[in-house]
Amino acid sequence: MQVPVQITFRGMDTSPAVESRIRDKVKKLETFHDRITSCHVVIEAPHKRHQKGKLYLVSIDVTVPGRELVVNTGKRFNHSHEDVYVALRDAFNAIHRQLETHFRESRGQVKAHDVPPHGVILRLFPDHGFIGTPQLGEVYFHRNSVVDAQFDDLEEGTEVRFSTAQGEKGMQATTVHVVGKQHVVER
Repeated sequence: MQVPVQITFRGMDTSPAVESRIRDKVKKLETFHDRITSCHVVIEAPHKRHQKGKLYLVSIDVTVPGRELVVNTGKRFNHSHEDVYVALRDAFNAIHRQLETHFRESRGQVKAHDVPPHGVILRLFPDHGFIGTPQLGEVYFHRNSVVDAQFDDLEEGTEVRFSTAQGEKGMQATTVHVVGKQHVVER
Protein backbone atom coordinates (compact mmCIF):
# COMPACT_ATOMS: atom_id res chain seq x y z
CA MET A 1 0.00 0.00 0.00
CA GLN A 2 1.35 3.39 -0.97
CA VAL A 3 -0.30 5.30 1.89
CA PRO A 4 -0.35 3.92 5.47
CA VAL A 5 -3.71 2.80 6.81
CA GLN A 6 -5.68 5.63 8.40
CA ILE A 7 -7.88 4.75 11.37
CA THR A 8 -10.28 7.28 12.87
CA PHE A 9 -12.31 6.82 16.05
CA ARG A 10 -15.36 9.04 16.54
CA GLY A 11 -17.31 9.31 19.77
CA MET A 12 -15.04 6.81 21.49
CA ASP A 13 -11.52 6.49 22.85
CA THR A 14 -8.80 4.97 20.72
CA SER A 15 -8.65 1.23 21.28
CA PRO A 16 -5.37 -0.60 20.63
CA ALA A 17 -7.25 -3.92 20.33
CA VAL A 18 -9.66 -2.56 17.70
CA GLU A 19 -6.81 -0.83 15.89
CA SER A 20 -4.86 -4.12 15.80
CA ARG A 21 -7.89 -5.96 14.42
CA ILE A 22 -8.26 -3.34 11.68
CA ARG A 23 -4.60 -3.60 10.69
CA ASP A 24 -4.92 -7.41 10.52
CA LYS A 25 -8.02 -7.12 8.30
CA VAL A 26 -6.24 -4.64 5.99
CA LYS A 27 -3.21 -6.96 5.70
CA LYS A 28 -5.57 -9.77 4.75
CA LEU A 29 -7.15 -7.54 2.08
CA GLU A 30 -3.69 -6.76 0.70
CA THR A 31 -2.87 -10.46 0.32
CA PHE A 32 -5.92 -10.88 -1.93
CA HIS A 33 -5.71 -7.51 -3.68
CA ASP A 34 -2.15 -6.23 -4.07
CA ARG A 35 -3.09 -3.03 -5.94
CA ILE A 36 -4.68 -1.20 -3.00
CA THR A 37 -3.14 2.28 -2.77
CA SER A 38 -4.87 3.60 0.37
CA CYS A 39 -7.36 2.60 3.06
CA HIS A 40 -9.20 4.79 5.58
CA VAL A 41 -11.35 3.15 8.28
CA VAL A 42 -13.71 5.19 10.46
CA ILE A 43 -15.36 3.68 13.54
CA GLU A 44 -18.13 5.69 15.12
CA ALA A 45 -19.44 4.78 18.55
CA PRO A 46 -23.16 4.94 19.22
CA HIS A 47 -24.57 7.95 20.99
CA LYS A 48 -24.03 7.65 24.73
CA ARG A 49 -27.56 8.73 25.66
CA HIS A 50 -29.22 5.74 23.95
CA GLN A 51 -30.00 2.85 26.28
CA LYS A 52 -30.68 0.22 23.62
CA GLY A 53 -29.78 -0.18 19.98
CA LYS A 54 -26.28 1.30 20.24
CA LEU A 55 -24.94 0.31 16.84
CA TYR A 56 -21.31 0.89 15.85
CA LEU A 57 -20.94 2.49 12.46
CA VAL A 58 -17.97 1.49 10.33
CA SER A 59 -17.01 3.03 7.03
CA ILE A 60 -14.12 1.89 4.88
CA ASP A 61 -12.75 3.89 1.97
CA VAL A 62 -10.33 1.94 -0.24
CA THR A 63 -8.55 3.40 -3.25
CA VAL A 64 -7.26 1.24 -6.09
CA PRO A 65 -5.91 2.44 -9.45
CA GLY A 66 -8.75 4.18 -11.24
CA ARG A 67 -11.41 3.63 -8.57
CA GLU A 68 -12.52 4.44 -5.03
CA LEU A 69 -14.59 1.83 -3.17
CA VAL A 70 -16.64 2.74 -0.10
CA VAL A 71 -18.54 0.67 2.47
CA ASN A 72 -20.69 2.18 5.19
CA THR A 73 -22.44 -0.06 7.75
CA GLY A 74 -24.57 2.87 8.90
CA LYS A 75 -26.91 2.29 5.95
CA ARG A 76 -28.07 -1.02 7.42
CA PHE A 77 -29.87 -1.62 10.69
CA ASN A 78 -28.26 -4.73 12.14
CA HIS A 79 -28.47 -5.50 15.87
CA SER A 80 -25.29 -7.55 15.68
CA HIS A 81 -23.43 -4.25 15.14
CA GLU A 82 -23.84 -3.52 18.84
CA ASP A 83 -20.48 -5.35 18.94
CA VAL A 84 -17.70 -3.31 17.31
CA TYR A 85 -15.87 -6.45 16.14
CA VAL A 86 -18.94 -7.78 14.32
CA ALA A 87 -19.46 -4.39 12.66
CA LEU A 88 -15.80 -4.46 11.53
CA ARG A 89 -16.12 -8.01 10.22
CA ASP A 90 -19.21 -7.17 8.17
CA ALA A 91 -17.66 -3.98 6.76
CA PHE A 92 -14.45 -5.76 5.73
CA ASN A 93 -16.42 -8.62 4.16
CA ALA A 94 -18.38 -6.07 2.12
CA ILE A 95 -15.24 -4.20 0.94
CA HIS A 96 -13.63 -7.55 0.08
CA ARG A 97 -16.61 -8.38 -2.19
CA GLN A 98 -16.39 -4.95 -3.84
CA LEU A 99 -12.67 -5.43 -4.47
CA GLU A 100 -13.26 -8.88 -5.99
CA THR A 101 -15.92 -7.48 -8.30
CA HIS A 102 -13.72 -4.54 -9.31
CA PHE A 103 -10.73 -6.74 -10.15
CA ARG A 104 -12.88 -9.25 -12.07
CA GLU A 105 -14.30 -6.36 -14.11
CA SER A 106 -10.86 -4.87 -14.74
CA ARG A 107 -9.57 -8.24 -15.98
CA GLY A 108 -12.60 -8.71 -18.22
CA GLN A 109 -13.77 -11.76 -16.30
CA VAL A 110 -17.34 -10.56 -15.85
CA LYS A 111 -19.85 -12.49 -17.89
CA ALA A 112 -21.49 -10.36 -20.55
CA HIS A 113 -25.14 -11.12 -21.16
CA ASP A 114 -26.28 -11.58 -24.72
CA VAL A 115 -28.54 -8.85 -26.02
CA PRO A 116 -31.71 -10.41 -27.44
CA PRO A 117 -32.49 -9.58 -31.05
CA HIS A 118 -34.79 -6.61 -31.47
CA GLY A 119 -36.48 -4.75 -34.26
CA VAL A 120 -39.75 -3.15 -35.33
CA ILE A 121 -42.93 -4.69 -36.64
CA LEU A 122 -42.98 -4.15 -40.41
CA ARG A 123 -46.26 -5.79 -41.45
CA LEU A 124 -49.24 -7.31 -39.65
CA PHE A 125 -51.76 -9.84 -40.96
CA PRO A 126 -54.76 -11.42 -39.14
CA ASP A 127 -52.70 -14.26 -37.59
CA HIS A 128 -49.04 -13.38 -38.15
CA GLY A 129 -46.59 -10.58 -38.84
CA PHE A 130 -43.02 -9.72 -39.80
CA ILE A 131 -40.32 -8.01 -37.73
CA GLY A 132 -37.58 -6.02 -39.44
CA THR A 133 -34.08 -6.20 -37.95
CA PRO A 134 -30.71 -4.92 -39.12
CA GLN A 135 -29.00 -8.19 -38.14
CA LEU A 136 -31.50 -10.83 -39.33
CA GLY A 137 -33.54 -9.06 -42.00
CA GLU A 138 -37.25 -9.92 -41.89
CA VAL A 139 -38.37 -12.41 -39.24
CA TYR A 140 -41.78 -14.12 -39.29
CA PHE A 141 -43.85 -14.42 -36.09
CA HIS A 142 -47.23 -16.01 -35.34
CA ARG A 143 -49.88 -14.35 -33.15
CA ASN A 144 -49.33 -17.09 -30.50
CA SER A 145 -45.67 -15.96 -30.16
CA VAL A 146 -46.64 -12.60 -28.62
CA VAL A 147 -45.95 -12.49 -24.88
CA ASP A 148 -46.98 -9.76 -22.40
CA ALA A 149 -49.25 -8.06 -24.98
CA GLN A 150 -52.24 -8.78 -27.21
CA PHE A 151 -51.56 -9.50 -30.87
CA ASP A 152 -54.58 -7.39 -31.89
CA ASP A 153 -53.13 -4.36 -30.04
CA LEU A 154 -49.84 -4.43 -32.00
CA GLU A 155 -49.17 -1.78 -34.61
CA GLU A 156 -46.67 -1.47 -37.42
CA GLY A 157 -43.58 0.39 -36.18
CA THR A 158 -43.83 -1.06 -32.62
CA GLU A 159 -40.41 -1.90 -31.21
CA VAL A 160 -40.06 -5.52 -30.03
CA ARG A 161 -37.44 -7.93 -28.74
CA PHE A 162 -37.70 -11.61 -29.55
CA SER A 163 -36.09 -15.03 -29.53
CA THR A 164 -35.71 -17.04 -32.71
CA ALA A 165 -35.60 -20.57 -34.03
CA GLN A 166 -35.14 -22.03 -37.47
CA GLY A 167 -38.57 -22.78 -38.98
CA GLU A 168 -39.60 -24.64 -42.13
CA LYS A 169 -39.38 -21.48 -44.25
CA GLY A 170 -36.47 -19.77 -42.50
CA MET A 171 -35.90 -17.86 -39.29
CA GLN A 172 -38.98 -17.22 -37.14
CA ALA A 173 -39.62 -15.58 -33.78
CA THR A 174 -40.70 -18.01 -31.06
CA THR A 175 -41.47 -15.30 -28.47
CA VAL A 176 -42.13 -11.62 -29.11
CA HIS A 177 -42.07 -8.99 -26.32
CA VAL A 178 -43.11 -5.39 -26.85
CA VAL A 179 -40.28 -3.12 -25.70
CA GLY A 180 -41.55 -0.75 -23.05
CA LYS A 181 -39.69 2.14 -21.47
CA GLN A 182 -36.54 0.05 -21.07
CA HIS A 183 -34.87 0.02 -24.44
CA VAL A 184 -32.34 -2.60 -25.44
CA VAL A 185 -28.85 -1.13 -25.80
CA GLU A 186 -26.26 -2.96 -27.87
CA ARG A 187 -22.63 -2.91 -26.80
